[in-house]
Amino acid sequence: MIPIYTTNHRHYKQRCRIFLQNSYPNLKIIPNNIRKAINMITYPDLSYIDDIMRNYYSKYGPAPRPASCMLRSLLLAMICKVTSITQWVDILHTQPLYAVISGFEPDNIPGVGTFYDFINRLWKLDTNNISSHIKFPKRKPSNPSVKGDKAAPVEKNTVTEELEATMSGQSPISAHQPFSLLFKIFEHFLLISHTQGLINLNSLQLAGDGTPVVTASRERSKAIVKGARSYEHPLPRYYSQPDCDIGWDSYRECYYSGYDLYVLTDVNNGLPIFPLLNPASRHDSFCFLHTWSAMKKHMPYAKINSAYLDSAHDAMAIHKYFQEEKIHAFIDLGRVAKPSIREGFHLDKDFRPICPAGYRMHREGNDYKHMRIKFTCPLAIRKDNTRICRCENPCTTAKSGAMVYLSRKDNPRLFTTPSRDSSECRREYRKRTSVERSNKSMKVDYLLEHGRHRSSKMWYFRLYCIMMCQHLNAWKRPLGSEVW
Repeated sequence: MIPIYTTNHRHYKQRCRIFLQNSYPNLKIIPNNIRKAINMITYPDLSYIDDIMRNYYSKYGPAPRPASCMLRSLLLAMICKVTSITQWVDILHTQPLYAVISGFEPDNIPGVGTFYDFINRLWKLDTNNISSHIKFPKRKPSNPSVKGDKAAPVEKNTVTEELEATMSGQSPISAHQPFSLLFKIFEHFLLISHTQGLINLNSLQLAGDGTPVVTASRERSKAIVKGARSYEHPLPRYYSQPDCDIGWDSYRECYYSGYDLYVLTDVNNGLPIFPLLNPASRHDSFCFLHTWSAMKKHMPYAKINSAYLDSAHDAMAIHKYFQEEKIHAFIDLGRVAKPSIREGFHLDKDFRPICPAGYRMHREGNDYKHMRIKFTCPLAIRKDNTRICRCENPCTTAKSGAMVYLSRKDNPRLFTTPSRDSSECRREYRKRTSVERSNKSMKVDYLLEHGRHRSSKMWYFRLYCIMMCQHLNAWKRPLGSEVW
C-alpha cells in the first residue's frame, strides 16, 4: 500500500537518543569508529526520500518500510564496510544498536528481500542491465607498446563524431537513464554541500578521470548458436554482465573484466559530482563525452567554470567545445606536432616563439577580439612611448622589432590562456589530482570493488551510496547535533 509516515527526523533522533541513554549509560564504551558512524548517519534529514518514493509503491498490499530508514541502513552498512546485504541483515539482528540507528525496531527488522525490493524501486528499468544479454563479441583493446600508456580507442568513430552524437542526444545514454531516481536522491546531498560552501554549483571547477572497476575475474559468456565462429564472422553470445567487457588497466598493466568508472569531481574538496559506469574497453575521451552529456541533462542548472583533464582527453574537438562554451580547460598535452609560424621563427617545447637570433619572445598580451596571443621581441625597449629594438642583427626593418601572433581560435590545444609555460597554468593543472583522491576513497575506504554483483542496477546503487557517504564525511556538523 502507499506509505503513510507520521514521524520526522526529530522523532527519529529522539528515539535514537533514548535508546543510547538506556543501553549505554557510559558512552565511552562505544568505539570511536562506531561513534563517528553514528554521528555521520544521524545528522542528515532523509525524510525527503519518503516523499520522493511515495509514488513508487503499490496502492495494495502490506504497509512498506520507510524509504528513508531503508536507505539510512544501507548507508550505515557502507560506512561500516559491510559489502553483503545478507551479512548486514544478520548484523542488524545480533546488534540492536545498528537497527535503532537505521530507524528500525530491534524486534522488527526487514529481511534481505525487503532491501532488494527497495533497490528495485530505485532502478527505472525493467531489466537489471542497460544492454541486452545477447550481443556479438568484440575484440579487447590492444596492448599499448609504451609502458604506462592507455590502450588505443576501440571505437570506430572519431571524437568529433562522438561529441556531436552525445551533445545532440543521439547517444544510448541519452535514451536510457535508469539511474535518474538515484541521482535525484543524491542531488539533495549536493545541495547541502553547496549550502555549506564545500562546492559551488554556480561556478563549478570539475576534474574528470576514469578508473577501472573489476567486477569478475573473467568475462563470462556462453554460445546460443551452434556453429564455427571467427573474428571476421562472429556469432552472438549470451553475456551474464552485458554492460561490462574487457579493458586495459594502464596502472597495473593487465587486462580486466568490468567497468570503466568515470567520475566528475569538484577540484576544491574532491567531492564527487556525477559518475557514469562505462564499458571497460571504452577510451577515457569517449567516457568523458558520455559522462559530460549525462551530467548536463541531470544538472541543467549547474554552471561550469573550468575543467581539468589529463592527456587522454587531448583532442581538438574537446578543446573547441570548451572554447565555445567559454569554459577554461586545463588539459595536458599528448603527442602533438608543432605548427608552423612566421618564417624564420620556431616554437620551443613550451610553444613559445623563438626569434632567428635564438631569443624567447616576450608575451605582450591577449587579443581577445581576434582570439590570438601577441609576442614581441625580447630586446625591444620602450622609450618616449615608442618601442625600439636593440638587437644587433634585427630580423625586421620595423623599429619596434618583430611581432608574432599565435591564433587561439585555430589551435586552442597549444595556445591557451594562461599559456602552457606559465606557472599559473601548472599550478591550476595540479588541481586535477583531486579526482584521483576521490577514486581512491571509493575503492579503498569504501571498498567499491568488493561488491559481488552481476548487474548494473546493484553497481549503480552501491556507487551512489558511496558518493553519499563521501559527502556525509565532508559535511561540517554543528556542535550539539549528536544524538547523545
